Formats: sequence, structure tokens, C-alpha cells
Amino acid sequence: LRERGDCRLLGIGVATFVDRTAGVPGTEYGAVELRPDGSLLARTGSTPYGQGHRTAWAMLVSDRTGVPMDRIDVLHGDTDKIPRGGLTAGSRSVQKAGSALVEASDALVAAGREIAAEVLEAAVEDVTFSAAEGGRFYVIGTPAIWLGWTDLAIRRGSDALACESDFAGEGPTCPSGAYVAVVEVDRETGAVRVERIITVDDAGTILNPMLALGQVHGGLAQGIGQALYEDMAYDDLGNPLTSTFADYGLPSACEVPSFECSLEQTPSPYNPLGFKGIAESGTIGATPAVQNAVIDAVAYLGVRHIDLPATPERVWAAIKAAEERPRPD
Repeated sequence: LRERGDCRLLGIGVATFVDRTAGVPGTEYGAVELRPDGSLLARTGSTPYGQGHRTAWAMLVSDRTGVPMDRIDVLHGDTDKIPRGGLTAGSRSVQKAGSALVEASDALVAAGREIAAEVLEAAVEDVTFSAAEGGRFYVIGTPAIWLGWTDLAIRRGSDALACESDFAGEGPTCPSGAYVAVVEVDRETGAVRVERIITVDDAGTILNPMLALGQVHGGLAQGIGQALYEDMAYDDLGNPLTSTFADYGLPSACEVPSFECSLEQTPSPYNPLGFKGIAESGTIGATPAVQNAVIDAVAYLGVRHIDLPATPERVWAAIKAAEERPRPD
């Protein structure tokens, strides 16, 4: 493109990072209750706002108890029924709230073994649990005679069986990623178009790939917005000139490419299932990758830096300033 004098300039930018997640101090609350019909109620102190927590928490509880997800209700945000909770921030939710529900589920299974041992007239240590087929308790060696959660619920009657946990974790985790952005810069107008974003994230054990990649996609869009569009302007007296979304640029589906994302899994030792955070990863990697790509496209002209956001006006001004600078012989 450069050799033939094309007005389109191609740039490739790379960004690698190590994040710190679940570093916000404090515990998170989780509880699991067996209801009279054999279904479960999972209570969490972590309130979601779009991350898919209901699905994630039901998955975790279902995996530990064997109860199908459609028979697990998730409750959050009700202070009459949830005694305490932390916050949804710092990519800590699955690590702390998820781990609390895992511990509560395991405690419920342990409590269920004691009830099953009494009914089956066996020692507790002789009763085992299988999460297969809805969850079954039976004496080791005789799987044909078993009790399910509904049987235990009937046995308990109105006396609810519930277990809870407050999980703190041993320390923050360190997810990491490598991002590559490919952009096209119009030399005549300064307009930038993101052609490709390729990402690799290591967020430890992945609970739900769709939810994890959804977090990455949202972060990528935000990172592109910071790199190319989002800007607050002020007059000489400090009054904001950017007062509405008509003045504040945001990327839409038209301004972002189809993201090419993959996930690696190196479990963390700081929680039961090896989770790490991923909510902020897209915002961390995308912004410098896109800016580096823009600079790469115009670096041959002598441009070394453009303030963010790299709007057409700023890119065009940087190109013109570079072209007007005297070049050494």
C-alpha cells in the first residue's frame, strides 16, 4: 500500500497484559437451600447487572448437586432474605460468589449424606453421592437402592435443609492476555477503521465459554471506543462542551469487526475451581492494541504518538505535521 502511494495505510498493533482480579477485600455470601419439592434455591450476595450470574450460579450448583438447572432458582438483591453480601466489582464475582455457592453446595451434599445414612441405616462414611441422574445417595456397593433430593426433602418435611458459606479466597488472581489489532487509516481524512481484533485470554478455569466471551466482546467494544471515539471537550473556562450522546462518540456494531477470540485455561490455586477474572480484559488489551496499530500505520511518516482518542482530526493533524516537517537529507 505504501509503495504504490495508496491513501489507505495498514497498521498492526500488539498489547499484552497481566491483570489483577478479585483483589477487592472482603468475603462474598452464598447459600443453597433444599425446598420441599426437591428443587433448590441459591442465594447470593453478588448482584448482577448483565454478566449472566443467574446462569453461572445455577450451573455451579447443578454441577455439585446434580439437580437440573431448571429446578434451581437464584435469588439476589433481597436484603430480607440475603443477610449479607459484598459487591459486584473487580472481576471477583465467579471467584468469590461462585466459590461461596460451590462450598454451600458441597455442604448441602454432606448434610444430605447424613440424612440418607439415617434412612438407609448405614454409617455416614459408607454413604456416597453421585451427581448423575439428578443426584443420588446410596450405600457404597449397592447403587440400586438410593435416595434422591426429593426423597430427602420429603423426609425433612417443613424443616428446610440449607447451608451457607462466606468465601474470601487466599488472594487476588492474575489473568493475562495477548491482543492484536489491525486497522486501516485513511491518509487523506485521518479516519480509522478497525479491520480485525484477535485475542487470547487466560482466565483460569472457564465456567461458561459463552458468558466469558461475552465479557471479552463487551470490553473490546469499550476499548475501541476509548481508543478512537470517546472524548470529553471543555471550553477555556472548564465548561463541558460534550453534554449529550450526540456529542460523545461511541462505537456501534457498524464500527467494530467480528472479534476473533480464544480462551486458555491455567487454573488459579486461590479458589476451589481455579477461576480468574475476565470482565475487564477486553478493555485492558483493546485500547493499547488499537492505538499501537494506528501509530504503526503512520510511523513511516515519522509519527510517534497521537493522543487518545485517535479521532480523524487528530490523526489527520499528526499526518500533516509529519509531512510538513523538514526531512534530513
